[in-house]
Amino acid sequence: MGKSNLEMILRAQLNCEGIKFEEEYKFHPTRRWRFDFAIPEKKIAIEAEGGVWSGGRHTTGSGFTKDLEKYGEALILGWKVLRCTGSQIESGQCIDWLKQIL
Repeated sequence: MGKSNLEMILRAQLNCEGIKFEEEYKFHPTRRWRFDFAIPEKKIAIEAEGGVWSGGRHTTGSGFTKDLEKYGEALILGWKVLRCTGSQIESGQCIDWLKQIL
């Protein structure tokens, strides 16, 4: 699957800030779940949550439930997951939050 515009913006922001990251990082030992972006040595993940106003997968009942399962398992494994909407990524708020976490 290709990268969304939001993921391309976030990638550019991370690069601009000099933050080392991995994309499509598989974090779970048995499930195929991946984070959009991850800083594995800090166990920090960043998820670009697109389609929140347009009925995207993350806002359907089943999609939301599956996301909660993924994020719950990530928490059990010690991950901090920063979930950001398109407007939060575009405004720079997401990268600002990440810099505060780091």
